[in-house]
Amino acid sequence: MLEDIREKSQGLTAKIILGLIILTFAVAGVGSYSSSVDTSVATVNGEPISLQAFNKAYQAQRSRMEQQFGGMFDTLSNDENYMANFRQGVLDSLINEKLIDQNSEALAIRVSDLRLKETIRNMPEFQIDGVFDNNRYLAIINQAGFFQSSNFRDYLRVEMTRRQLSQALVNTEFNLPYQEKLQLALQNQTRDIRFATISAQQFKATIQLTDEEVNNYYLANQARFENKEQVKVDYISLNVADIAKDIKVTDEALTKYYQENLASFTEVEQRRISHILIEFTDGNVDDDAAKTQAQAVLSRLEQGEDFAELAKEVSHDSYSGENGGDLEWLDPGVMEETFDQAALALVNVGDMSPLVTTSFGYHILLLTDYKAEAVQDFSEVQAELRLKLSNEQAQDTFFTLQQEMARISFEFPDSLEDAAAEVNVAIQTSPWLLSRGNSVPFDQAKVIEAAFSEMVLHDNMNSDLIEVNDDLVLVLRLNTYQAANIKPLTEVAAQIKDILVNQKATEQAQQTVDALLADFKAGTDISTRLTALNTSFVSKDKVARYSPVIDQSISRAAFVLPHPVNGVVSASTVALSNGDLAIIEVTGVDVSESAANPNLAQQQTSQLAQSAYQSFVNSLKVDATITRKQLSEQMSVY
Repeated sequence: MLEDIREKSQGLTAKIILGLIILTFAVAGVGSYSSSVDTSVATVNGEPISLQAFNKAYQAQRSRMEQQFGGMFDTLSNDENYMANFRQGVLDSLINEKLIDQNSEALAIRVSDLRLKETIRNMPEFQIDGVFDNNRYLAIINQAGFFQSSNFRDYLRVEMTRRQLSQALVNTEFNLPYQEKLQLALQNQTRDIRFATISAQQFKATIQLTDEEVNNYYLANQARFENKEQVKVDYISLNVADIAKDIKVTDEALTKYYQENLASFTEVEQRRISHILIEFTDGNVDDDAAKTQAQAVLSRLEQGEDFAELAKEVSHDSYSGENGGDLEWLDPGVMEETFDQAALALVNVGDMSPLVTTSFGYHILLLTDYKAEAVQDFSEVQAELRLKLSNEQAQDTFFTLQQEMARISFEFPDSLEDAAAEVNVAIQTSPWLLSRGNSVPFDQAKVIEAAFSEMVLHDNMNSDLIEVNDDLVLVLRLNTYQAANIKPLTEVAAQIKDILVNQKATEQAQQTVDALLADFKAGTDISTRLTALNTSFVSKDKVARYSPVIDQSISRAAFVLPHPVNGVVSASTVALSNGDLAIIEVTGVDVSESAANPNLAQQQTSQLAQSAYQSFVNSLKVDATITRKQLSEQMSVY
């Protein structure tokens, strides 16, 4: 049979069919490799904002919030609506940055290498005793996640470019004298007030609750009394940074790498060229008129006329001509060969070429600046190389160990001890983990998914190897599991009663205060009724807008009320921060002039500048094409 098949497959028809099959697989294969999944979270004028960039910004902003608000942020993070707005705010910031970057590019805003270098060397974070220290520089940017100095330079260049544009906007703002005078009058205004504070606590004694009310509240708000599903896991981890600490790179290895990669530490010679172009007429390379004109220009230059002025006057390259013919720093190969050869022949600044012919026309070149080839000394890059090589070796070791860790934890799925011994790491235990709001690295969706997976929870097996990021992997195993449940009514009844009593007491207090205010505005004396409520009016003269003497809720309400006039009571009620309520009356307003604030003009200008900058960003949005994708919680935890 095989012989028969082989004979039949030798025919022309069979070969054609076989060729078509091979072509089909080849095309399908190329298509599968060339296609990619779009993981962007938004596009701004066709430029994507990647999921990776979003996650990085999200984690950075979340860390700042956690440092600022501590445990309060954990409470906020459990609110799905709050976190949805939080994620949207991060995306809005990235969109604004993308718009600014695009506008900076359109305006040709640049940060030179020299300025970048000077900025880094002058940053106090990288100095010891006022002098730049390269080792400190490398250590700090490494801690910040920049393992190559070029990555930090690129990041800083983007930030400085954005700052150039923002400073160009905000530095043009100014305030007018009348604005300063008006603001000063409002800031220094004082008010004479009187207020009576009514405690809501005194109404609690009259509150009667039924078991039915408590039970109804419990049934309607069970989510408030839920113990969420949580798990505690044992885990082992491999981290590139930990491996790198134990790797010693020899001086011989550093020297060898430096010599073998000398080109990476070499800045090639550069030439800054200006030119004057006289184009061929209708593309005619034998254009005698163009050549005659170019020779006339060359003669004028040889007689001492200024190259830049002549470029503005006669060059057919209008773009460079407006800048005196400047083409900036030219890299070899960008222009035609004849142009490059003529440029390379210019050695000294001020040297000028004879006529140079290209497919565009006749050029006259002028060397305006020159940078000789520069090689970084080994001592300058030694610390950076040591870090680079140790990380590279650590990455190799990390890759080998993680394969072993995956293999052993899979072959012995009922324990982490074998895998831990194989890769020489300790078994650790996590804190209680919820479906969200955990600390690093358990805030990652893939880690949470594994911790609550069937394999870990129900099969009681080791998890698969989890690649948290390029430098960290984990394997998990169940330690303790607690299912979600609703706390029994007996456990939360006292809490519910407190909630309901406070609510009803506040409602009664509010009704009482509203009735008192209505009578007070009608001209009725309420002193006796206030005494019955264990309170009375307290007078305060010349209260400032942000007075520390009284509750801020009272002072804010007082400065919202209108100026008192004859026959009209200027009064209102306000809820205080401790749950009490107050009746407030403004009895007088002092608008006398005060000493000028020397910082007020600067403060107003700063406020105007911030407003102008936001208006500028908003104007960019009007003309931009912005596409957003739906942000899910999972998108912000990888």
